[in-house]
Amino acid sequence: MPRKPWDLAFTAEPAEVAALRRVMRLHLGIWGLHGIVDQAQLCVSELAANVITHVGPGTPATLAVSMSGTYLRVEVHDPDTRALPTLLATDSESEGGRGMALVDAVAERWGVLLRPDRKITWCELATGLPTPNGHVECPGVTRAEALLRVYASANQPPRPGPHQLAPVTAEQVVVLAISDFLLWLRAHGCDADEALDPAQDHFEAEAGAS
Repeated sequence: MPRKPWDLAFTAEPAEVAALRRVMRLHLGIWGLHGIVDQAQLCVSELAANVITHVGPGTPATLAVSMSGTYLRVEVHDPDTRALPTLLATDSESEGGRGMALVDAVAERWGVLLRPDRKITWCELATGLPTPNGHVECPGVTRAEALLRVYASANQPPRPGPHQLAPVTAEQVVVLAISDFLLWLRAHGCDADEALDPAQDHFEAEAGAS
């Protein structure tokens, strides 16, 4: 699963934060990183809010998201190289700096990079991926991949290199596999529709636990 870096320019306004959270959820869903959506959204909210509070509303900024090894890297760029984020002690009575304390609590690491024309506040979240382009391991996915390799070898010419399916091909094979299982149920006198609801319930339970 290739996870190409992406970025999004935005204006540092409170109304923009909700849109950034939605975009983050959408992209992490595409990347198969459902398990860290909440943490990533929190980091985006706090990094953007930091620009609004300490640099000023209306500041042009950029959200940049990429993979750093097996970590998700979230960056917010803004043009002010003087207003640096601060991390206060948890027992501080000041409201300032609480946002970075939240980032510090959920991220593996965070920091600030200064460039001549901008400041980059970044954090990295653990994904649980075995490799940057891999997927989060779970027994159901492992079983499905074994079946996909069987279907792929039976329905397409051999391909050189590692046994990996292109995303489009994988989707086609998944549809074929589901269709074949439904046909098998019908051939054995079972109601295929009755199998779909329990399968959906099982999927939702497994997805919610991962």
